[in-house]
Amino acid sequence: MTQPVGAYRACMSYAANDSPRPTDSHPMTPDEFRQHAHSVVDYIADYLRDIERFPVNHSVKPGEIRGQLPSHAPEAGESIDAIMADMDRVVLPGILHWQHPRFFGYFPSNSSGASLLGDFLSSGLGVQGMSWSTSPACTEIETLALDWLAELLGLPAHFNSASGGHGGGVIQDTASSATLSVMVAARERATAFASDRHGLHSCEQRLTAYTSVDAHSHVEKDMRICGLGSSNLRLIGVDSQRAMDAQALAAAVAADISGGYTPFMVVPTLGTTSTHAFDPLRAVGEVCQRHSLWMHVDAAHAGIAAICPEFRGMHDGLEYADSYSTNPHKWLGVNFDCTALWVKDRRDLIRSHTTLPEYLRNAATESGAVIDYRDWHVPLGRRFRALKLWFVLRHEGAEGLRARIRRDVALAQEFRGWVVADPRFEITAPAPLSLVCFRLRGSDAANEALLARVQTRGRIFITHTKVDGRFVLRMAVGQTQVQHRHLQEAWTEICACAM
Repeated sequence: MTQPVGAYRACMSYAANDSPRPTDSHPMTPDEFRQHAHSVVDYIADYLRDIERFPVNHSVKPGEIRGQLPSHAPEAGESIDAIMADMDRVVLPGILHWQHPRFFGYFPSNSSGASLLGDFLSSGLGVQGMSWSTSPACTEIETLALDWLAELLGLPAHFNSASGGHGGGVIQDTASSATLSVMVAARERATAFASDRHGLHSCEQRLTAYTSVDAHSHVEKDMRICGLGSSNLRLIGVDSQRAMDAQALAAAVAADISGGYTPFMVVPTLGTTSTHAFDPLRAVGEVCQRHSLWMHVDAAHAGIAAICPEFRGMHDGLEYADSYSTNPHKWLGVNFDCTALWVKDRRDLIRSHTTLPEYLRNAATESGAVIDYRDWHVPLGRRFRALKLWFVLRHEGAEGLRARIRRDVALAQEFRGWVVADPRFEITAPAPLSLVCFRLRGSDAANEALLARVQTRGRIFITHTKVDGRFVLRMAVGQTQVQHRHLQEAWTEICACAM
């Protein structure tokens, strides 16, 4: 038998001769957990009940949080009471309160009691749901919940796992990961088609994807991660409504084909981050169909509105899509993170993500009768995220969820009316749903100063963007506890800061 060498020998020697005598570990007992868990639940419930007593925005400076805590981890364990005391003393003052009803920045990342309970159970069960065999309920509840949600959104039947086809849904962490996963699948499909002409390596270097100039930045990031590079992403111009120009898309695809490139993917957006613009799916889809391009629809925020039938016009042409994603963690009361991704043909996704080492083999996988979600995205391991979505769908029901969306849209439209009626301000983009883009008439400097005053005072929270080079304010409505009075308070604060 050979002797261990190098670092391994050193570890063996330490373990045999030099390691200190182990001391007893003191993990929390179930009874201790019960006591502290009740206290933490009370803390969260009190926080959500009393959240309006906090300013929405923080006022801490870089390094201030870390500077209040020890430089090194404690040698001896500390009590939960001591840790919770630092929650009040250190952590809460450094929080931007995303669940505050006067939080109107970015897009909402709202939550709900039902979602928190589902997430709490997920953490308590500690499931690792990488394959069906490692926890069948984790897989099957996720498949069912996403079929329910696809039906509620009115998605084409081919996205439903029970439709008899090859479609289905999977929960990702964010829209960035959803797009990355299908981009990998689209890349593999395109290189299989084109490798005979270019050779695999050269083909990958000349793959081109397309999205609008207003699309989310994650599309460019995903191109880099896929090894295709930012230079191979074509940013297509928009029309007067900030929607992708389908004729410009068709021209760009034709030009790339003539130039020896291989177009492989288009990412239209439903509800762009800056202005909530909606790309024309039918016109874009026709271009994709002509050239066998993968069409992935990024509906991260606005897609949830399709739970209400009156807002499903955005889906015209969705039958052309190979994949579709939206974020229940933005506007459905499911706490972060939870992105729903559906694919028309899961075999493309699985082929591009599957690896099967011996230690993952099992009878259920070999049978081909189950879904192993580890083959539907980048990570191997996965939490039981479906519980929080399942809890929300069951607790609020379709009627409750529709009421949430309709309330927020109505509030945003009323806010838009106040802006229109005030001659100091102007609307800068259409506001079909819950995002209102507006600005003071005049210079960018005046609008930047207005936003700075709002953020410093901390009574409300809004954010900005730039549209055609102009500084624009964004008002995104959608917090779980938002009411009419919160919109009135926000408008009063904006007007006061505009003086």
